[in-house]
Amino acid sequence: MYAQMVKTDSTKVLSLAEMTDEERAFQERIDRGEKIEPTDWMPEGYRKTLIRQIGQHAHSEIVGQLPEGNWITRAPTLERKAILLAKVQDEAGHGLYLYCAAETLGVSRDELIELLHAGKMKYSSIFNYPTLTWADIGAVGWLVDGAAIMNQVPLQRTSFGPYSRAMIRICKEESFHQRQGYDIMMKMAKGSEAQRRMAQDALNRFWYPSLMMFGPSDKDSVHSAQSMAWKIKINTNDELRQKFVDQTVPQAEYLGLTVPDENLRWNEEKGGYDFSEPDWSEFFEVLKGNGPCNRERMEARVTAWEDGAWVRDGLMAHADKRVAARTAAE
Repeated sequence: MYAQMVKTDSTKVLSLAEMTDEERAFQERIDRGEKIEPTDWMPEGYRKTLIRQIGQHAHSEIVGQLPEGNWITRAPTLERKAILLAKVQDEAGHGLYLYCAAETLGVSRDELIELLHAGKMKYSSIFNYPTLTWADIGAVGWLVDGAAIMNQVPLQRTSFGPYSRAMIRICKEESFHQRQGYDIMMKMAKGSEAQRRMAQDALNRFWYPSLMMFGPSDKDSVHSAQSMAWKIKINTNDELRQKFVDQTVPQAEYLGLTVPDENLRWNEEKGGYDFSEPDWSEFFEVLKGNGPCNRERMEARVTAWEDGAWVRDGLMAHADKRVAARTAAE
């Protein structure tokens, strides 16, 4: 059921005249800025779109632990190790908040994970790129979490209450992650020549994958129009990408690093930078499962799920015993 649901989201935006009375009343609530709660009536397309978006967001937080967790034992100092460990732990918490938000829509966490493992639900394309050096951990914090913040801060105003509230804490913690990454890049950029080269190399490799995190150009995005109408999304992909570039380029200049884009220019007329589009063919290849680390990431998640089955079974058995004991006492 849910596998089919993920593929059949409606992308047509109905006018008020085309809506049923229930749909019109629902849209009017959205337009007034009211929050929709799990027990409220909602169109099936709204529910399906939320499950798709929140599920993919949750998967991204969990899979996103993998490229950084790989460096916990290799962090250069004890302080860096403790900070990175805390960050990876935060990502697990973010996944938990989001799975819980999705469950209020009538889909179980197990179903979402099964969709992920079957390749029927995605996670952020950025996590299919390897972290080859310690500078990459800095680039992930600075660029990847910076892009995530740009995406997620508006979601604090999204129309679905549980998602909106989950994003408040997530955004606070992501801000810490972004500062942690920028601090690593600053240390590298102000360090030895070898460290500066390592920082520049990390920026070169993560710049365009970070731009891809906002999704395809608005003209190619099949879900954006309806998601904007329902206020599931607040800004378009291209708006957020532009804002990210405008914010990040001065940070790179402060570090003394060069953004790998020969077409990057300040445009006085629009008050922002002109920049090169990512290679969208690469983006769609990664989504199809052909990225550098797609297979590795999925194998790691499936193995972790299977290896943890005995823990889940034990917890469920304990819960069943407690329920049975309570029932007998009553």
